[in-house]
Amino acid sequence: AQAHNIPVIQLSSLKIGNWKLEIEKIKLQNEFDFFVVASYAKLLKQNILDIPILGTIGIHPSLLPKYRGTSPIQNQILGGDETAGTTLYLMNAGIDDGPIINKSEIKILRSETYTTLHDKLADLSANLLIETLPKFLAGKIKPTEQNHNQATFTKKFITQDGFIEYADLEKAKTNCEQIAIDIDKKIRALNPEPGVFTIDSKTNKRMKILEAQLTLENKLVLKIIQYEGKNPVRV
Repeated sequence: AQAHNIPVIQLSSLKIGNWKLEIEKIKLQNEFDFFVVASYAKLLKQNILDIPILGTIGIHPSLLPKYRGTSPIQNQILGGDETAGTTLYLMNAGIDDGPIINKSEIKILRSETYTTLHDKLADLSANLLIETLPKFLAGKIKPTEQNHNQATFTKKFITQDGFIEYADLEKAKTNCEQIAIDIDKKIRALNPEPGVFTIDSKTNKRMKILEAQLTLENKLVLKIIQYEGKNPVRV
């Protein structure tokens, strides 16, 4: 933006006590057509969202109204979805529930991880924004309300969400297909953060599971693990 002489303002803070001051500075310096918000997990006040003439466009890496909230990418993997996607929508003070401007989707591979899906959706979102903005600015796209009855919500994952019982891990490696499938999805979705781990019943030590793979028979094969205090190793 700066290379093309487009004014850029970096807010020093979005704390409540600082909002009015920062908003007035913005209004005095520039008149904005629209804002674009991406990878920002906090709620913005309506008086900030209303500053630009056409509103504030949010980029959310799911096919809204599914997976509103902070962890849509992980949940698309955990849910066993066949497709993932990204949505452009007009933001309001709610949680990812504003009118939809445009969507795009891709297939989720059986081997998809959080990292690979994150990168694919980032590229998909950028291309969708470039494709959509001229039409939106020209008034050729009318945002449509979400079906709120179909909305699902996500939460921020914590360390304990990545825990796997050692007994279940052993079953997944041998003869329990559904457990193997569920653990595989968890490993792919929750690495690198918050991570997936178990307590090795033989050593009573914490063991991170960094990478695994399902065989054609849906048995889980560990590929990279890391014991506490040790470096990652290939199994």
